[in-house]
Amino acid sequence: MYFTDRGIEELVERRGGETVTLEWVAEQLRTFVDVNPEFETPIERFATWLARDDEDDEE
Repeated sequence: MYFTDRGIEELVERRGGETVTLEWVAEQLRTFVDVNPEFETPIERFATWLARDDEDDEE
């Protein structure tokens, strides 16, 4: 188990029943980077990965 799995599990446990929009997620990511600017590059990479995730399905 990766260390990040604990955070992911906590997210599912605390908020797994909620329905959110991608707009809400994007705003949360922006807020996170505002508070933690050192994470700008990883968040940018994560957001790009999420945005392009379904491109491989077309092949």
